[in-house]
Amino acid sequence: MKLGPGARSQCANAVSALLSSPLHGCQCKRGMKKEKNCLSIYWSLHQSIIHGLNLVESYPYETVQRDYDYVRLASITADSDVGMTTVNRCLDAAKACNVDDLCQKLRTEYVSACIKPTAKSGLCNRPKCNKALRRFFDRVPADYTHELLFCPCTDTACAERRRQTIVPSCSYESQEKPNCITQMRICKADYVCRSRLAQFQYDCEPSETSPNGCKQGNYGACLLAYTGLIGSTITPNYVDNSTSSVAPWCSCSASGSQREECDHFLGSFTDNICLRNALMTFGSESDQQPTLSQPSMPSPSHSSRENRSATSPPDTVETMRSILDTTLPTQALGNELLVGQATLPSNSLPNSASPPSLMLQAAFSLLVLLLHLLNNGH
Repeated sequence: MKLGPGARSQCANAVSALLSSPLHGCQCKRGMKKEKNCLSIYWSLHQSIIHGLNLVESYPYETVQRDYDYVRLASITADSDVGMTTVNRCLDAAKACNVDDLCQKLRTEYVSACIKPTAKSGLCNRPKCNKALRRFFDRVPADYTHELLFCPCTDTACAERRRQTIVPSCSYESQEKPNCITQMRICKADYVCRSRLAQFQYDCEPSETSPNGCKQGNYGACLLAYTGLIGSTITPNYVDNSTSSVAPWCSCSASGSQREECDHFLGSFTDNICLRNALMTFGSESDQQPTLSQPSMPSPSHSSRENRSATSPPDTVETMRSILDTTLPTQALGNELLVGQATLPSNSLPNSASPPSLMLQAAFSLLVLLLHLLNNGH
């Protein structure tokens, strides 16, 4: 209207011309150097949809071409074929991150940024914390980040440690929850946040007719899009340490006439069958290992690992510690667990006497391991 009667047709002609240009169908890579610049181009082209011509896809980021059959990282910290009971995947994920240079470096960086108080206010530097969080989740492979964030917990201590993974007290929490509409408006004013939200809404779109509850049918892509929101104004996280429910830190209590829109936004986290199934499926994968009464037979693919552990005393010691660690109950640990080795050291055994069955299990584990070593020539 402001540009005159011919502006609409001129705009439509420009869109039609772009259909044969290299810009047609262009997308961006999450975490790329000029991500914000790329996304500004994407959203300018996205306006073409109002003219019925789609210059770009409805989601801004390139599809990650990879198999989301996640590697179990427990083998990094428990390199043995000796049978074990249920593995604590949260502790194993932390150990695995610590032995990967990139994961350990960027994890240490964000934890340091999120727990360090500023000189003036004594509070943390929230923008710096969130920037470090985005860097961690954008650059570290999902095999590590997803295990840290989505590992299954069976007790509140483990669940609280999992909730503290992204340091909520600094990254998003405040005395009162802001309104979700306000947070969403702030998000959409930023190209990166707007794009991460659009990607999440696409990859985690629920469907009642889809066999797995996701319209796109890809749990891995949904979880990747979820982690893309961490470090933004709508950062999602576990709401407490007693459930696996997730939501951003906001409320719809004072939404007025926009209550329906607000509830729809919040429901995309709290009442989303696709996201819920993705979280549950990830948490249920390979939680159980062979029990002590039924030791598994070594497979050919593990032969090199066996030889290495049989000839390396340090590996043997670490394996023994890993077996002992799995028999201990989960402990409530502080910030040092976020940065340091995520295992209970040998001097951190509970002060109270262990139940006889627990001690017997630990002793039996050591006995099986020693027999295994003797059989291999030790």
